[in-house]
Amino acid sequence: MKRKWFLILLVAILSVTLVAGCGGSGNQSSQQQEPKEAEKPSYPEKPITYVIPFDAGGQSDIEARRQQPHLERILGQKILIEYKPGAGGAIGWTELTRSKPDGYTMTGINLPHIILQPAQRSDAGFKTEDIIPVAIFQATPIGLAVLNDSPFQTLEDFIAYAKENPGKITIAGSGTLSGHDIAHLQLEKFAGIELEYIPYTGAAPQLQAFLGGHNMAILANSNDLVAHKDKIRVLAFGATERYEVFPDAPTFIEKGFDMTPSIDRGVAVPPGTPEEIIKVLEDAFLQICNDPEIQKQMIEQGFVPKAMGHKESLEYIEKLTDQYLEILAAVQ
Repeated sequence: MKRKWFLILLVAILSVTLVAGCGGSGNQSSQQQEPKEAEKPSYPEKPITYVIPFDAGGQSDIEARRQQPHLERILGQKILIEYKPGAGGAIGWTELTRSKPDGYTMTGINLPHIILQPAQRSDAGFKTEDIIPVAIFQATPIGLAVLNDSPFQTLEDFIAYAKENPGKITIAGSGTLSGHDIAHLQLEKFAGIELEYIPYTGAAPQLQAFLGGHNMAILANSNDLVAHKDKIRVLAFGATERYEVFPDAPTFIEKGFDMTPSIDRGVAVPPGTPEEIIKVLEDAFLQICNDPEIQKQMIEQGFVPKAMGHKESLEYIEKLTDQYLEILAAVQ
């Protein structure tokens, strides 16, 4: 009897062992047959260079410095800001289009500069379509201003003097074939006057020269006008409605001039940059753009917040290209 129970127990043990062994072998075979998922490289894995194609202290620099700590927090890498001014931004944009498309070089862009320069200069060094926008995050309407001690109290005074003294009014602007340059050409065309446009390598030196009395007038960005509102008189503003900070300043449209000069700013990467890298950067910039506190800061400083992603920016640039080519044709 004992022998019988011993045999039954032995058979049971062997059966369990066999089943367990088969199950383990099956799992192992299954694991061997299932290929391991390839490890995806993480981006970014090292610091990113953020190039500003203008002098330090201008609008592009101000916004990059505002974005820098937030980008570092979101992306988990250092953001290194470099300045490469010259030729109204063309030096920086030319270098961008020749940079390695690996996501570790991005450059601030200005509209209409990146449209006008290749359209008008065969030696611009870059093509608009080779600049791949990641996001457009702000705008600054352009205003015509003089110092408080200027004899020009109104736009009419300014125009009357310019007509009597062709080329005698020096007017400071930022860059050639830029939004400021186009505004000066439009004003000459619509008012029937001749001005001496003085281009600077950025908004900071432009403003410094004007405040120092080296120019009689300035076509300046809205944030610079706001920052120095106690020292200047705005004669006209490039917007469809009066700017709330300068309620007494008429728009150019009010004065019968069909012009609303403004500068849009954003950031771009080299041609050939992978879509997945553009997406990572786009998400980071849009997160910053849509932050209510950052928007509040921008408005208080005289900027107009925007939040356009990659595809929307491409469409916007295409639309502006048509508009500005028409403007160029009209003022030449």
